[in-house]
Amino acid sequence: MIRIREAIVVEGRYDKNTLSQLVDAPIFETSGFGVMNNRELLAFLREVARRRGLIILTDSDGAGFVIRNYLKGALPKEQVLHAYIPDITGKERRKRQAGKEGKLGVEGMTPEILLRALRDAGAHIEGETAQAAGEPITKLDLFELGLSGTADSSERRSALKRELSLPEHLSANGLLDALNILFRREEFLERYKRSNP
Repeated sequence: MIRIREAIVVEGRYDKNTLSQLVDAPIFETSGFGVMNNRELLAFLREVARRRGLIILTDSDGAGFVIRNYLKGALPKEQVLHAYIPDITGKERRKRQAGKEGKLGVEGMTPEILLRALRDAGAHIEGETAQAAGEPITKLDLFELGLSGTADSSERRSALKRELSLPEHLSANGLLDALNILFRREEFLERYKRSNP
C-alpha cells in the first residue's frame, strides 16, 4: 500500500473500495452526479483541495467526464490533479452486463493501472521523489504538430489518445492537460516528431 499526500475523489463506493485497498489516502465519493446538487460536499472538497490537494479519478465514460468537468470548473485549478484511466472494454464482476459504453470503470481497473494513473497525475507518494516540472506543452505545440487547427486534427488527436491509452472523451484541452502530466515538453515533441512524421 502506498501513502499519498493528496486526497482522492471518485464517483462511487465501489471505486472507493477498490482504491482503498491500494492507497493510504482520504478517498471521497461524489455519489455520481449527486455532487452537482450538494453544496456542502462541494464546499468540503474545496477545503480538502486547499489543505492537502485533491486528485480527481473518474471513469473514462461520458458520465465520468461530465462529473470530472463539473469538478474541474468548481474547484481551484492549482490545487487539483487529474488521474485518467484508459478506455478498456469490459464489465465489472459485480455487474450483470457492461455499462452503456461498454467500458470498465475505476473499480474494474487492475492495481497496476490505478497506481500508474495516480503517478502519472503527479500524486505526491511517500518515499518517491517528484519529477521537476519543466516547460509545459502548449496549444501552439499541438497546432504545429497538426493536432489542432487542421482538417484531420481530430483524427490525429484520437489516434494519439488510443496510442497513449487515454479516454476517448478527453477534450482537446483535456488532452493538453494529460500530455503535460505524462511528458516533459522536450520528450513529447521528440517522441511525436519521430513516430508521426
